[in-house]
Amino acid sequence: MDTTAWLVVAAVAALITLALAVVLLVRVFRARKLLMDAGVPLRSKALVWAAVIYTVSPVDLLPDPIYLDDIGLLLVALRSLHTAAAAAGVRPGKRADRPAADTRTGMKSLGGV
Repeated sequence: MDTTAWLVVAAVAALITLALAVVLLVRVFRARKLLMDAGVPLRSKALVWAAVIYTVSPVDLLPDPIYLDDIGLLLVALRSLHTAAAAAGVRPGKRADRPAADTRTGMKSLGGV
C-alpha cells in the first residue's frame, strides 16, 4: 500500500476512536443522576469526574490521535459508578430509596412510627 492509503486508514481509525470517546463521554454525563444520588459512594463519583477531566485535558499518557487511554479510563469510571450504584440499590434514572409520601396528607411516612 502506498502512503496515501496508510494515511486514510490512520485517519479513519482516529475518527472511530474519537467517536467512541465522545459516545462514552456522553454516557458519563448521562450518568450524572447517579452522581447526585446520596447512596452512591464518593469514591465512585470522584473517579467519574477524574475521568472526565482527564479526557478533556491536554495531558495524556498516549498521544492524542490514540484515544485508548481516555476510552479505557471512561469505561472504568462508568463501570465503577454503575457497580457502586447497584450495590447501593440505586438504579440509573432512579433516586435512592426515600420515604414514600402519603397521597392523602402529602406527608412522608416515617416507616411505621
